[in-house]
Amino acid sequence: QVQLVESGGGLVQPGGSLRLSCAASERILDIYNMGWYRQLPGKEREFVAVVNVDGDRHYGDSVRGRFTISRDRSNDTLYLQMNNLKPEDTAVYSCNVQCYGNLDYWGQGTQVTVTA
Repeated sequence: QVQLVESGGGLVQPGGSLRLSCAASERILDIYNMGWYRQLPGKEREFVAVVNVDGDRHYGDSVRGRFTISRDRSNDTLYLQMNNLKPEDTAVYSCNVQCYGNLDYWGQGTQVTVTA
């Protein structure tokens, strides 16, 4: 079973930056989407960003222009560069990999806290 492990979360002041990483335990075949989602306790999971098999990137409205998603195809590592962070970006960030054949993988998440 493929495992996804996120890292790079932490505590940062408003206006600061963090870079999240998501590494897979083994090579994943037939990926068509790799993305980031976030969630606060008691709230629904929110879409943050996705990059598809063609390299097209899409972002949630609240992060567009501040966050950048990227993927290292050599090892299927996913990144999220987060700049100009705001307190409302505080959440648990999880990575997701969707594959052809209806396979869907999730990481455990990494906490991002933005506070003065």
